[in-house]
Amino acid sequence: MPGLTGHPIAPIASRVQGCGLPDGVEVTAISGIPLSLPIQVDCNTAVAFKRWIDRGILPAVGNRGGGLARLEVAGSYMCRPRNNQRGAKVSEHGRGHAVDLSGLRLRNGQTITVLAGWKRDARLLKAVHASACGPFGTVLGPKSDRFHQDHIHVDTAANRGGPYCR
Repeated sequence: MPGLTGHPIAPIASRVQGCGLPDGVEVTAISGIPLSLPIQVDCNTAVAFKRWIDRGILPAVGNRGGGLARLEVAGSYMCRPRNNQRGAKVSEHGRGHAVDLSGLRLRNGQTITVLAGWKRDARLLKAVHASACGPFGTVLGPKSDRFHQDHIHVDTAANRGGPYCR
């Protein structure tokens, strides 16, 4: 898809039931915006992430600090239970359906982190958070629970009642 910089990756198999990424991509930049860490996700999640950047993040940031220079990624594919809690269901990260965004780096060198900025840069980060609801089935941020204080979790899991955004 135009605007996604990366490449297909070999299937990721797992001995853990529910984990694995049979048909994934590694993305290093979206719409010309580099990612601090490459993300390994399925194609549907890569497209949703691009839609969020183009329609939500870039308009929210605008020209602040000279514009968006980089997205600070905290994680993507990892076979683990939800919230890293033993005994929990497999996280959408373990299926290649999730990305955690920890901050935004601006062209002037300023980094707005979710942890520090949720109060200091509330208008911007809350707009970024709200704009993820729609492209993604689940959106979790600092107000959702203690596990998401320092990042915005987005995933493409289908929810029966529509998007789940907290």
